[in-house]
Amino acid sequence: MKHIILLCSAGMSTSLLVSKMQKEAKERNLELHIEAFGTSMVDEASKVADVILLGPQVRFQLQDIKKRVSVPVDSINMRDYGMMNGKAVLDQALQLMGDL
Repeated sequence: MKHIILLCSAGMSTSLLVSKMQKEAKERNLELHIEAFGTSMVDEASKVADVILLGPQVRFQLQDIKKRVSVPVDSINMRDYGMMNGKAVLDQALQLMGDL
């Protein structure tokens, strides 16, 4: 099972987006594990992640996190994040993993 990790300031603000992504994955019959963590957990999260997406509020850490992990990392589009567009963010994660 592939793991998608969302990182934000404390791991709280992305919980609704995680739920929407999980719903979308279920509708597509995709077996994915999607979780949210604070950026302080990046090292632990990277041990299980197949892809890491950063919330817009922490996108300034993108280059630093890319240097620390060996999986694809990108920031979530601000509009998709603000609209809690689980479909678009799931598509972004799948594309980064090469599954789309």
